Amino acid sequence: MTEPHETGARPLRVVVDLNRCQGYAQCCYAAPEQFEMRGHEILFYDPTPPSEKQAEIARAAQACPVRAISFDTGAKA
Repeated sequence: MTEPHETGARPLRVVVDLNRCQGYAQCCYAAPEQFEMRGHEILFYDPTPPSEKQAEIARAAQACPVRAISFDTGAKA
């Protein structure tokens, strides 16, 4: 789905709780390049998208009605 990340760049880490996901596909509408539904129940996504996709991933996480999507920017606090 994506090309290898640049050295030194911190990729996002995306996690979808597939037990919680109900297949509403709102993430697919919010970030169609990052999430794809195949059939009624199969969600495909890149668990380590490039960091420049953070805004799209954040929109998808907010759009999920059951809050099944979480992500980590890899930034150290």
